Amino acid sequence: MSYESVRAYFEQAGLGDRLMLPEHSSATVEEAARAIGCEPRQIAKTLSFLADGGAILVVVAGDARVDNRKYRETFGTKARMIPADEVERFIGHAPGGVCPFAVRAGVRVWLDVSLRRFPIVYPAAGSDHSAVRLTPEELERLSHATGWVDVCRGWQEVQE
Repeated sequence: MSYESVRAYFEQAGLGDRLMLPEHSSATVEEAARAIGCEPRQIAKTLSFLADGGAILVVVAGDARVDNRKYRETFGTKARMIPADEVERFIGHAPGGVCPFAVRAGVRVWLDVSLRRFPIVYPAAGSDHSAVRLTPEELERLSHATGWVDVCRGWQEVQE
């Protein structure tokens, strides 16, 4: 699984035109924001954890950090990230391109409330040179999210 599987998924959904292939790396929040021209906090970073004997993904805003207490209260276990050399085996995408689309069967996706403050967010699309432009509602639908959680700290509500 990779960018090609994500591209096929979005083409089938009629949203292939939302995919972005920047020339420069999008592997980190800062790189992705520069490469696609948005604020770092609008990057929807996908974090991979081991829980309940399997893998889960939690998609959070670029300026959010997982709060261990909130994570434990929500998922009933300590936050244990998947080691980088095992991410692709568990998720189907390599580090730098991990996204909540076209993942291995059984991987549950959760979305953090830190994303809801933006009209548009930019998750990766299966490679370290990719992104996709989505509303939070589209992200929820297209990722087949299990639900919304509040497991982060460090982010602030947008002041309009």
